[in-house]
Amino acid sequence: MTRHDRTVEQPEQFDTAQVAKTSLKVFFNICDKWGLNTDEALRLIGEPSRDTFTKWKQGDATKLTQDQLARVSITLGLYKALRLLFPTTEQAHGWINKPSTHFGGKPAREYFCTGNLTNMLDLRKYLDSVIHAQ
Repeated sequence: MTRHDRTVEQPEQFDTAQVAKTSLKVFFNICDKWGLNTDEALRLIGEPSRDTFTKWKQGDATKLTQDQLARVSITLGLYKALRLLFPTTEQAHGWINKPSTHFGGKPAREYFCTGNLTNMLDLRKYLDSVIHAQ
């Protein structure tokens, strides 16, 4: 039997509604822990309509776009990085609101909560570099 004769298994199909609900639950929990307001959370998730956003907050979600899933993933990565960097939950949650020389004396929240995907990724890379420098 050659390599080409093997049957290729199809990847498992995901329950998109369950992925959306779980992703959004995590996202909203992080936003709450960081003290983000509705406008900041809206920008982070890619600015869906307020009606859609409200439904999502209530647990009514059936599907997220790849962009929205990427934004949740980046947010979760930032949350994890901060928990790795700081010894207490309070310090990890508070860092996003503290002025930083890396962001011109402004809190990372102002940079991150623009909703600009590049800014979100830059912050993630910055925190990853700090982790790896330790």
